[in-house]
Amino acid sequence: MLPKICNDGTDLTRVKFYKYGTGENQEKDLSTLGAFPKGEVLRLKVTCPRTLGVTAVVLRLNRDGEGDTDTPFTFRGSCFEDGLDCYELTLPTEHLCGDRPSGLFYYELLFVRGADTLFSNSINNVDFSLSHHTANRFRLLIHEASYCVPSWFGAGVMYHVFVDRFFCGKGETDLQKGRGSRPAILNPDWEHGIPQYPDYPGAPLANNMFFGGNLWGVAEKLDYLESLGVKVIYLSPIFKAYSNHKYDTGDYMTVDPGFGGEPALQNLLRKADAKGIKVILDGVFNHTGDDSIYFNRYGTYTTVGAYQSEDSPYADWYHFRSFPEEFESWWGIPILPKLNSSAKACRTYFTGADGVCAHYVNMGIGGWRLDVADELSDRFLDELRVSVKAASQGEAVIIGEVWENAADKIAYGYRRRYLQGKQLDSVMNYPVRNGILSFVKDGDAPALYHVLTELYASYPRSVSDALMNLLGTHDTRRILTVLGSEPADLERPNHELAHASLSPKQRAKALKLLRMAAALQFTVFGIPSIYYGDEVGMEGYHDPFCRLPFPWKESEGQGALAYRTELLTFYRTLGELRKSPAFHGGDFRVLCHGDHHIVYERISSDAKERYVIAAHRGTGDIVLPLQGEGEIVLSSGNIKYRNGILTLGADSVCIIQ
Repeated sequence: MLPKICNDGTDLTRVKFYKYGTGENQEKDLSTLGAFPKGEVLRLKVTCPRTLGVTAVVLRLNRDGEGDTDTPFTFRGSCFEDGLDCYELTLPTEHLCGDRPSGLFYYELLFVRGADTLFSNSINNVDFSLSHHTANRFRLLIHEASYCVPSWFGAGVMYHVFVDRFFCGKGETDLQKGRGSRPAILNPDWEHGIPQYPDYPGAPLANNMFFGGNLWGVAEKLDYLESLGVKVIYLSPIFKAYSNHKYDTGDYMTVDPGFGGEPALQNLLRKADAKGIKVILDGVFNHTGDDSIYFNRYGTYTTVGAYQSEDSPYADWYHFRSFPEEFESWWGIPILPKLNSSAKACRTYFTGADGVCAHYVNMGIGGWRLDVADELSDRFLDELRVSVKAASQGEAVIIGEVWENAADKIAYGYRRRYLQGKQLDSVMNYPVRNGILSFVKDGDAPALYHVLTELYASYPRSVSDALMNLLGTHDTRRILTVLGSEPADLERPNHELAHASLSPKQRAKALKLLRMAAALQFTVFGIPSIYYGDEVGMEGYHDPFCRLPFPWKESEGQGALAYRTELLTFYRTLGELRKSPAFHGGDFRVLCHGDHHIVYERISSDAKERYVIAAHRGTGDIVLPLQGEGEIVLSSGNIKYRNGILTLGADSVCIIQ
């Protein structure tokens, strides 16, 4: 990692930077972490070869948002050992934050050597190179001392259900209730039906075709979900809305009658609770549908909506440029008018003590996943957290849809403070998805190593343990399709993609790669989230083709397809592994990585359980010595493990206990 910048033979790989706690934790190595509670005192240690000629080491730190104002902290020389000079610095986070409860800081190390100074150049917030000029700084996140994620969240497996396409359960539903003059269309062909699709991506689409999945059906499939190790069900939006996807909310206080209404939700919550499974709802609070109680563009509702009158009680809930036809909408989509959360009445409707969020928490849900969190204001998120935590005695979880590193995300021109203690508990882990795909598709192990290292060194530990690790969602192509398709396949017009599927050869390749991707998804820090049907190898290109009905007849019973049941068995084994405390709250450490392989370990907090995960996406064999003896509990590809020596064949992955 450290380039040779001098010609005197100095071994720059011996320039190291360590972090330790103080007091009882003074020997605990915290070097892979970069987020700490306010009140933590850090002991920083730097070692460098004496031949480098360093006479002083300085930490130069800047609080985010305070311009170029740097605060210098000088390390003290502590010892000379094995040709290395050691320097130490004690850094109290209380002092850094002052009277503020949290803060984001950036810092660099300066290695002073006479008239010349070398600067640390952070690669992934842990590893660094040396530069002759100031470069990329390390990130330090200080969060509120009381901030932690509910302890139940992160254990087991999460399962993402797109309600209309999961299962048609037995129970009362009314697909047409309250739809006015625009009825729903029911497609009865669950096994082979094709969803509505536009002529081209982005073209208008009614999205009023349903296949009949409902909340009764989710409850009927709880035994199936339990067999996967599921502890959390994340539902796509369930509130009354015109579309099948329900991201165009019509009434937040009404569970859609087509899904079974409130009786079906209460039935699901009751039965899930009996199995120790929590249910999380999708909160779409940035925009509503134009066909809603609040906007009422088509007169479907008896209320006077914002579109109908400037005297409507909802008039200031939206941003009108020219009443009534010109208004702000989400990404310019006119059926999704954007809410004005700066209006107190609008904000309180969601975040008040009796608001939408608290109402469903009081009903028994386990928390919220917040759609397009980047577009929700800090004030809205602050108030939402207070409401949700008060209604649940701190036990409901709040997950944000954030596609990048959330520790220092800039959205719409300003820095967000999602993970400092007053807003989110966790985020959707798209960066790790990207890292896993880079490795599994392209064999790029360094890309996966760097994203894992950076995120672990960016987030509070309890957040890292609770990240929503995904390979696919309703917003992405099916993971099997991603892994099996050629680039040209993705560019075909919609009328071809609607009927497209992988060839047997493509599918066989994709299934092998998916087993590797899933093994990584389930064993890195965070909680794995399965998008319904990925565990049986569902295929599909971009929306709406990634939202087909679940192929139950091909996945269960005598008529099941072999590749679906074999993949399902693999996922169930992974779900069983997730019961180990090593994978929930256990330490994470990369042991080694190369161009095409990565090896990491998970150790339970009491050190009684240890797993080593190794994956190789290159050609030929790679031989790796591992400390200690163990047994392979799950593998894919050609694996040999004898006398502490692991041999990984091409495109192989294994988990060793």
